[in-house]
Amino acid sequence: MSCPRQPFDRRKALTVGGGLVTGALLSLAGPSPTAASAPATARGPAPTAAAPYTNPVIWQDFADIDVIRVGGTYYASASTMHYSPGAPVLRSYDLVNWEIAGHSVPVLDFGAKYDLNGARGYVRGIWASSLAYRPANRTFYWLGQIDFARTYVYTATAVEGPWSRLTTINTPYYDAGLLVDTDDTLYVAYGNTTISVAQLSPDGRSQIRTQQVFTTPSSVGTLEGSRFYKINGQYYIFLTRPANGQYILKSSGGPFGPYTMRQVLLDLRGPIPGGGVPHQGGLVQTQGGAWYYMAFVDAYPGGRVPVLAPVTWTPDGWPVVQLVNGAWGTSYPGPAVPAPPRQVTPMTGVDTFDGTALKPRWEWNHNPDNTKWSAGDGLTLRTATVTGDLYWARNTLTHRIQGPTSTATVELDHSAMRDGDRAGLALLRDSSAWIGVRRDGGAARMTMVNGLTMDGSWNTTATGTEVASAPLAGGRVWLRATADIRPGAARPGTFSYSTDGTHFTRLGPAFSMGNDWRFFMGYRFALFNHATQALGGAVRIARFELSAP
Repeated sequence: MSCPRQPFDRRKALTVGGGLVTGALLSLAGPSPTAASAPATARGPAPTAAAPYTNPVIWQDFADIDVIRVGGTYYASASTMHYSPGAPVLRSYDLVNWEIAGHSVPVLDFGAKYDLNGARGYVRGIWASSLAYRPANRTFYWLGQIDFARTYVYTATAVEGPWSRLTTINTPYYDAGLLVDTDDTLYVAYGNTTISVAQLSPDGRSQIRTQQVFTTPSSVGTLEGSRFYKINGQYYIFLTRPANGQYILKSSGGPFGPYTMRQVLLDLRGPIPGGGVPHQGGLVQTQGGAWYYMAFVDAYPGGRVPVLAPVTWTPDGWPVVQLVNGAWGTSYPGPAVPAPPRQVTPMTGVDTFDGTALKPRWEWNHNPDNTKWSAGDGLTLRTATVTGDLYWARNTLTHRIQGPTSTATVELDHSAMRDGDRAGLALLRDSSAWIGVRRDGGAARMTMVNGLTMDGSWNTTATGTEVASAPLAGGRVWLRATADIRPGAARPGTFSYSTDGTHFTRLGPAFSMGNDWRFFMGYRFALFNHATQALGGAVRIARFELSAP
């Protein structure tokens, strides 16, 4: 994942194929690229013919994907920056249909800035990280560096959790890829331009050694985003050139090299109109021995969106991405895998907050104050911050936007708001807008606010201007935001409200969602309630619905 201050080429691409792809968790790697069948341990129910799939396989913001298979189940982890909990774990049985199963980092306890306490952690936190499974102890491992200062390792025996911190390592493994070798040794590939490999202690708690293994040629420029694999006795480090290329290193001499390099793709036309070049991500092998590459496409204003392509191998052990008319395909035959044991949970639909814990689709903007919210029979948000700036307000709860267009509708009980309180539904990023309720002088009114902005250092430059309002009676209102996140240009977001849940009235002008990449995360729907005068007010959200055409 590229550094916020590092410029990179956003060329949109007309061709160049090539392509390579390798990898899966080494203990599950199964056959060599030229083997005819999977090992007995990988065999299960007979694969079934699958319908073709269409890219993107997930039209939501899940960047820097690391993907593995454990038995008949696929898992992926993604970047979340300043959102908490961090590092979501996605689950699939066919590489095409995915659900959010949990989060590897339960709380961003890396300093006060992640609590919005005197400082802010925007565009910090969970960058490109790694997910692995260790068969010897039947444990999942998440590994990632924080603030370029040190590396954290979390473990769990099930991806739903509980996840707990195993250790902190003083070496910051930038854009790390964790490998569990066939002898159970743990290795980490990491770095930007200069690529290194570290060996961890048998318990995974400390570093035994680290060694530089590769320096990127100046003709290539920057390489980062390491993914580390062992396949057929050879070691591979899969690397991205942000944001338009992919390369791979191969070693026959062991994890510390020497390595040779080959180009995977460069300026390859992607499958999303207006989007960028597929790159970064990870490689995985099915139970039947087929290989796939899950990359992401820069697709702002929505974010970075996962796409999937099959892979074949050359006789001498280099993988090749399968193209369609010289491009990453918009459609491919579905992976031949056994029928899933169940349908995955959709990423759209209704949430009535009927349990005491939030469903894993939700992430807070920075860590929440857990004394100021509760779930069960709706979500109650009590004011947690006195501020006129939404970017400083704690307990703002976010949900990814479904592309290419989708609508979020919220049923809000505002009867317990106090004077000075602001509550509503936002389109949240470094330039934001919202619709909601403001209470002043004992009366509530509907309002639409835009012009909330940050600068390139993520400091607030404007707290927003009310551009439309309407009188409001009663204690309940429905808020709606519709977002168009098709990439390639600034796109509109619109707001409306209803007093009966059926008939909606547009409020305010369309909000232009910017498509700049530098905030990294895409726009999100956000639920908030903050005070501008004094704490004590509350709202209750009875229902949230995310719908897509």
